[in-house]
Amino acid sequence: MSAMTKKAKNFKKSKSGVYLSIGTTAFGAISVAKQAKLARQDNDTLRLIDAAVSAAAIVTGLALLYRELKRLGDDDVLLG
Repeated sequence: MSAMTKKAKNFKKSKSGVYLSIGTTAFGAISVAKQAKLARQDNDTLRLIDAAVSAAAIVTGLALLYRELKRLGDDDVLLG
């Protein structure tokens, strides 16, 4: 395993890495919200279902990231 790969893995498991992942995931939520809005306007049931499934994946991903932050023992006020 190269040093870069090791650094990348360690960053993913760090608080900074988790916060970056939360930001990236939240940014994806904006895209899904736009997709859902367009699907409702067009009465496109299939795209609406796709947006709902994507939203569920985002919620699950955020829950996993939140759990990871708690595991890391973050003292952030937002986490309680």
